[in-house]
Amino acid sequence: MKNKKLPVFGVGPAYVICCFILTVVGIAIRNTGFLKQGNLQGVKYIAIILGTLFILGGLTLWVYAVIIQKIALDIKKGNLVTQGAYSIVRNPIYSAFLMIFTGGLIIAHNIYLLILPVVFYISLTILMKWTEEKWLLEKFGYDYVKYCKKVNRIIPWFRRV
Repeated sequence: MKNKKLPVFGVGPAYVICCFILTVVGIAIRNTGFLKQGNLQGVKYIAIILGTLFILGGLTLWVYAVIIQKIALDIKKGNLVTQGAYSIVRNPIYSAFLMIFTGGLIIAHNIYLLILPVVFYISLTILMKWTEEKWLLEKFGYDYVKYCKKVNRIIPWFRRV
C-alpha cells in the first residue's frame, strides 16, 4: 500500500448520508408528536443555543479542513496530513458532520433523539477502524501510529504532549 493512492472520499459519503437521513427522520418523527413524552420543554432555549453552537462549530471545522486547508490536494499527493484541523482531530470532516447532526438533534430538545449522536459516534468509530485507519496504517506505518497517539479520532481536542 506504500505506493497505492488513498481514496479522496473513502467511506464518508455513505456514512454522512445515513446519519443525515436518520437525523431528518428523527426530527420529523418528533415533529409529528410521536416522541412528545421525550420533549424537554424546560431547556428549549438552552438547547437551541447549544445546538446552534454545535452546528456553527461543525461548519467552521468543515470549512477549515476542506476549503481552507484543501485536504483533497494533500490526499491526491499521498501525504499524511497532521497540521491545521488535523492537528486537533484525525477525522475533522466526519467530526464536523457529527457536530452538525448533533446540533440539529439538540435543537429538537428531545431526550430520545439524543441517542442518535451516540449511535453516530459508535458507528463512525467502528467504520474508521475497519477502513480508513487500516489504509493509513498500511500506507504510512509508524508515522501514522505516532500521529494516532497524539490526536483523537473523532472528538476535536488540542494535541497531547
